[in-house]
Amino acid sequence: MSQKLNRAAVWLDTLVPDAPRMAGLCASVQVADGNVDGKPARFIAVVPDANNHYPRAAGGEVGLLEGWTLAKVVSETIAEDADKAEKRAIIAVIDVPSQAYGRREEAFGIHQALAGAAGAYANARLAGHPVVGLIVGKAMSGAFLAHGYQANRLIAFNDQGVMIHAMGKESAARITLRTVEALEKLAATIPPMAYDISNYETLGLLSMLLDIHNPDEPKSDDVTKVQAALSTAVKEARSDTSLKCRLLAKNRHSSALVRERMRASW
Repeated sequence: MSQKLNRAAVWLDTLVPDAPRMAGLCASVQVADGNVDGKPARFIAVVPDANNHYPRAAGGEVGLLEGWTLAKVVSETIAEDADKAEKRAIIAVIDVPSQAYGRREEAFGIHQALAGAAGAYANARLAGHPVVGLIVGKAMSGAFLAHGYQANRLIAFNDQGVMIHAMGKESAARITLRTVEALEKLAATIPPMAYDISNYETLGLLSMLLDIHNPDEPKSDDVTKVQAALSTAVKEARSDTSLKCRLLAKNRHSSALVRERMRASW
């Protein structure tokens, strides 16, 4: 039986088609070295692994192995480039349905594994690595926090298969004591609760939203568009290691005002 692919695997193969995968990692984290705009870049994706030691992470979720492996790869990239004048770009290719929910994951400290990954990405950004999150599918819950959310720039596909949220619909419905249908109706009036990418864009966290003809089977025009977007994002990220571009984005006036008043009070 062939291994099921997610969009992250598809786009990793598309953007670095001839590059060997880094050896010595768990099968669900794939890393390949390529280039963006002619300069070296490291591409990282979390993919499904039907034989994952932890079944809760078999579908592309980010669990214990994935969190620690992401932390290891990104931290090693920082160390390898420590003495280089120009740091490599790091491209997180993102299609993660969730963190791995399970008793073993909780017992063995999934919170630490995911925090390690998030911390490594943040360290890379602060060390001068342009970190770009390319959201090609789902970016859900703690999985997104661990893999991509610390990026200098976030690029997403304008597609129904792309969803960004803190919780899956079924889980959110249970927590809020609603049906999924009632939750969807409410989310239509409150952008932060919505799951579709068009509503997420209004929050001001994306640097680009790309119209891709077929995200599951990319054509040459789509690939060219994504490569151009990555090039632009990397150039922008080199000039600023902070995340202030999000705070200063359109539709974030209230967030800026809250911070201003908190600083005045404290």
